[in-house]
Parts: sequence; structure tokens; C-alpha cells
Amino acid sequence: MSLIVNNLQANIDDSPILKGLNLEVPKGEVHAIMGPNGSGKSTLSKVIAGHEDYEVTGGSVTLDGQDLLDMEIDERSRAGLFLAFQYPMEVPGVSNANFIRAALQARLPKGEELDAVAYYKSLYEKMDILEMDRKFTARAVNEGFSGGEKKRNEILQMMMLDPTFCILDETDSGLDIDALKIVSQGVNAMRSPERGFLVITHYQRLLDYIKPDVVHVLSDGQIVRTGGPELAHELEESGYDFLKEPVTA
Repeated sequence: MSLIVNNLQANIDDSPILKGLNLEVPKGEVHAIMGPNGSGKSTLSKVIAGHEDYEVTGGSVTLDGQDLLDMEIDERSRAGLFLAFQYPMEVPGVSNANFIRAALQARLPKGEELDAVAYYKSLYEKMDILEMDRKFTARAVNEGFSGGEKKRNEILQMMMLDPTFCILDETDSGLDIDALKIVSQGVNAMRSPERGFLVITHYQRLLDYIKPDVVHVLSDGQIVRTGGPELAHELEESGYDFLKEPVTA
């Protein structure tokens, strides 16, 4: 099973952004999407997650055979989808521990309660992987966090919710090399034959730590090129000049 995007078309404020995008990411694989600014990378992630600002005008998105576009945002999450934001939001007044616990509780059958001991054991184990101090459990979600702390917190949430498909929207944005390594540790700890990843990035450096199986180039709302990990190195060296070359028969 996999995430399948078929001929996806989407607008924002009546301006077309995605223009017939096709993509398939099987479980067990990490696919990277690279492309110039304004090509539609973040739009793709937000449309899949159900952001209300975007209007889908055509095509389909399915996850393990389920129609994501027909679901509310919370239903997409329950179906196994997770989006790590490029710019994580602050949630004043709600502690990290309570935020994640509430999210997990919401996934349990009605009347069933989350085991507190098992919850904190799991939480601390994952915080150790991300080298997060225990004090972060009591701090309000992302409030006063540095850029690196916010990104680690996103990965902590992802690890705890245990989704079957993860989208990382420029998770490397604003990270120094040490934070990048730690965030990548958390992602790599989740790699599994039963889980797929879509990693959206501008830079090769993230893909030095999260090794992709496939790299796609997105331009003007469509996937225009697909290759192996070597494609990311090629883009790092030569940029996107090939997109300006005229198409020849």
C-alpha cells in the first residue's frame, strides 16, 4: 500500500499552484521532493493534510486505498497521516506532555484510558533519542522554543503518534548542523517497512542524514524529473538551470 497522488490540481485565491501532479510513495520508502521556490512543494504538503486555504480542483489523493480528500483533517490524522510543519505553531498554556497525551487519548476507543506509566515511559525514551531535556514536558508547546527545539518537538510528536505516513515540510529550515543531525536521528529511528516518508527540502544536506530511496523535482506544480539519491547531488551542484532548457523532440 502507499500514498498515491493522481493528477492533483489545487488553487489558492483562484491562482493555480498544483497543475496535474502525479506521485506514488510506497510504504517502506523515503521519497524526497526538491524544487525551486514557488514550485508548489509546501502547497502539496498542505493540500494532502487538508489545509482550508487551498481549493482542490481536480485529481485524487489516497492513503492505503482511502480517499484522503474526502476526509476532515482529524480523520486524515487518524488514517495514519502526519505533517511536520515548516513553521511549527506555538500553543500557549498547554504543556507538551498534555498536548501529546490528549492526541493519543483521542485515538483510543470511547471509554478506554491511556496508561499514564506506559505513556511517560514511551515519551521519555523518545525524548532521549532527540536529546530533549525532561523540562520540555512541562513547557507550553513551542512557546519560547528555538528553531531547533521546535523542530525536535515536531519529531517527538511524530514519534509518539506513530503514523503510517509522514510528510516533513522543510524540517531542515533554520537548523544548525547539530540540530539537523538530532532531528535526522529521530526520523531514521522511525524508518520501517510499514511506514512511508515524503521529505520536502531545498537542500542536499538533509538528505545526507535521511537517505532517500527516490528524489523528485517539482516545478510549476508538476513532477518534472525523478531519479535516485544521486539526483539530489546533481541538483546541489548544478541547480535548476535544466528547467529553463527548451524541450526537444
